[in-house]
Amino acid sequence: MKKLSTHQPSAGRRGPVWLAYWELLRIPNVFTAIADVVMGFLFTHAILLPADRSNLLVLVAASAALYLGGMVLNDVFDREIDRNERPGRPLPSGRVGLGAAQRLGWSLLVVGAVLAWLAAALGGQWRPGAVGLALAASVVLYDGVLKQTWLGPVGMGACRFLNVLLGMSLSGAPWQDQHWLVAGALGTYISGVTWFARKEAARSNRAHLVMATVVLLGGVALLAWLPTVTENVIPLLRRQPQRWTLLVGTLGALIGFRCLRAIADPSPRKVQIAVRQCLLSLVILDAAVCFVVWGAAGAVGVLLLLIPAMGLGRWVYST
Repeated sequence: MKKLSTHQPSAGRRGPVWLAYWELLRIPNVFTAIADVVMGFLFTHAILLPADRSNLLVLVAASAALYLGGMVLNDVFDREIDRNERPGRPLPSGRVGLGAAQRLGWSLLVVGAVLAWLAAALGGQWRPGAVGLALAASVVLYDGVLKQTWLGPVGMGACRFLNVLLGMSLSGAPWQDQHWLVAGALGTYISGVTWFARKEAARSNRAHLVMATVVLLGGVALLAWLPTVTENVIPLLRRQPQRWTLLVGTLGALIGFRCLRAIADPSPRKVQIAVRQCLLSLVILDAAVCFVVWGAAGAVGVLLLLIPAMGLGRWVYST
């Protein structure tokens, strides 16, 4: 599970140990995972009781631990590839030891799974624990098996799909069509972004970039279907479906424009810029989904996660 910044302010330098670990963890990216969980939770809760706030915090911690564990194990499994393509990364540069990285990565996955079951216990439901375990397994499957195959983007999309469902796992009612649609749309979007980024360390193939763009925009387009499957659950979508379509279409056009710039010049720098912008746009898509249930307050709450993601991205290389 990777991607974000387009420059390398710390790669290859001996600097503070904590900076090497932040780079290994790809700290800026974790806020996109948190945005998914917050969106999933708010999408399934019209109001927040005191207990709900506590449960949300536990789910956020579980998601963050699972995501960060995946980031570390990504480098553990990729260490030989990074030795050739990204020698400045923490492991090939020797700034972080392999053993320490392995212990950190596996420990974070275990902590994430335990926290998911804690959320299950607090909420009196089994779904958070089951989804957390499935997400941990998907992270390992992606990092260790799928990433270097054509199924890699699908595996990454599955991780995001499950991360959204983790946020929805304490809904108190069976998942309905709108829940599956939102999770599937964002999973599809990330599958396309992952495909787009597969060759970001070298000059990318334009045809692959075009096909990846079609996939990620397909994910955005799926969100436009939301008013048709809500079954009168969400009043705002029922009353103003055209505005939702316009909002999603505008976001899709902006994302597509960024991708087209990289397709025109598929150099590593241009592709990495597009990938970073697509990932940050995921937070905006999450905010848009929150808006239909919570209005401006929910959307702004999610959008605030862009501040640490963008701020830390100026200092920590995370692609």
